[in-house]
Amino acid sequence: MSAILISLRVTLSATVLASLLGLFAARKAAKMRCGKSLLDGILTLPLVLPPTVLGFFLLLIFGRNGALGRALSTIGVSVVFSVNGAIIAATIVSFPMIYRAARSTFEALDPSLEEAARTLGFGEFRLFWQVTVPCTSKGLVGGVVLTFARALGEFGATSMVAGNIPGRTQTMPLAIYSAVAAGDREEAYVWVAIVAGISLVSIVLLNLLTRKDK
Repeated sequence: MSAILISLRVTLSATVLASLLGLFAARKAAKMRCGKSLLDGILTLPLVLPPTVLGFFLLLIFGRNGALGRALSTIGVSVVFSVNGAIIAATIVSFPMIYRAARSTFEALDPSLEEAARTLGFGEFRLFWQVTVPCTSKGLVGGVVLTFARALGEFGATSMVAGNIPGRTQTMPLAIYSAVAAGDREEAYVWVAIVAGISLVSIVLLNLLTRKDK
């Protein structure tokens, strides 16, 4: 059960972090006029970079000799070969899913709705959470579900940063790799069925939510 529990912990944590960061970044990108293409390219780079490349960059940043790695070690926080590393890796890899979905829905929102709210005295924080998000919730929910599914299946960056330590950092995708490497196909079949089942439920949920208002 450890791989299942670790996977759920990593996936849920990464989904929450990526969603919050993605909403903020998408909001800023949707309002930008200059440098938007460059920012969009940087934020969606994890979509095209191999996960092992992302894992390498994370090792450079959070490793013992990395700037953030040294700073975090002074306060007793470890990233490499820990669940924290797996969460960070899954967050970065899944971030573009919610970012792209949120940016598209924010750009498609009728600006007059927000302008009307401003005339009623809404501040930017209240405007975002009480007007923008509810009006674009359908697209945002779809982005969150895709973010969850992507974080659940993360393998490459996680294996480089967090390692494949049973009972400590081993997620279900890593458990599949270990089972195949050990020649235990029956165990691999079980893990594949579990991951595929969770992913299928996520896709079905996404379809139901996006078709609800049709």
